[in-house]
Amino acid sequence: MRSALVNRLYTERPRVLVVDDNPSSRLTAVALLSVEGYDVLEADSGPAALDSMVATNPDLILLDVMMPGMDGFEVCRRLKQDEQTRLTPVVFVTALDDRRARLKGIEAGGDDFLTKPFDQLELSARVKSLIRQKRLNEDLDHAEKVLFSIAQTVESRDPNTGDHCERLVAHGQAFGEFLGLSRIEIRDLMWGGYLHDIGKVGIPDAILLKPGKLTPEEWEIMQQHVLIGVKICQPLRTMRGVLPIIRHHHERWDGTGYPDGLLGEQIPLLAQIFQIIDIYDALTSERPYKKAFTPIDALIILKEETATGWRNPELIQQFEEFIRSVQTETAALPLALAPVPQPA
Repeated sequence: MRSALVNRLYTERPRVLVVDDNPSSRLTAVALLSVEGYDVLEADSGPAALDSMVATNPDLILLDVMMPGMDGFEVCRRLKQDEQTRLTPVVFVTALDDRRARLKGIEAGGDDFLTKPFDQLELSARVKSLIRQKRLNEDLDHAEKVLFSIAQTVESRDPNTGDHCERLVAHGQAFGEFLGLSRIEIRDLMWGGYLHDIGKVGIPDAILLKPGKLTPEEWEIMQQHVLIGVKICQPLRTMRGVLPIIRHHHERWDGTGYPDGLLGEQIPLLAQIFQIIDIYDALTSERPYKKAFTPIDALIILKEETATGWRNPELIQQFEEFIRSVQTETAALPLALAPVPQPA
């Protein structure tokens, strides 16, 4: 069910900002859009357009290309670089068959193009479509921000973890780049850093923050956090690549992990990669019950776990190479460690 705020936004008349230094052209666009039921604002220069954006937050900008001083391309670039206005569609107004202007508009981040003189049906169709898409994107952006806020709340429930999630994001990006993963895979790893334990919002504090060992019944409840996390994030299509990380980052190579007891390559690769990063960060971070291990000691522990069958030997070897490449700059690790033991 949409919130009252979202419902209000959808019942407001869409607002369009027309930016053109030519009064006659501006008046034509204003008249056509007003007939279509839009609230129309005007600006006669690039700086005036940027000021109006801050004051009025329009749903779409109809932007002339050629203006004295700051042209339309520069206005668009600034809008697309600003977190507050990046989702606002920009429709460039160009001369007929002005290919050069269209190419520059694409480079600047423009969303669409219209030619003068305006065709009322084309103007109406394109503006309507882009405003609808903009509002859908805002809904999606809002939903994602809510998820990350929940994840930060979960992390703050345990003051002992410090900036664990921030470090996982940084490690995920760096190790993903080292492995040559795609941009989307690296993004999913980074998002996994924030969202992997979001399901702990559904675990009682008495269990989540218990200082001693959990009972079998409590441990069964704790294991549910991965399933709760999947349910929270599943409705968003943009989280599709993060779901395997959330669900499977506690699986083990030999099939003794949870929640599904996946074996070997059945475990999604991103979940395997993330798990190693997560464990390494936990080992090298100080907690009330332990001191921080050095990078070399943490690698030794990871390799010991690999020998028991818990980790992917090939991936652990790659992670060692990654850590060694990072630590070489500070000479914190020797050039080589013992080979990764193969599970019995």
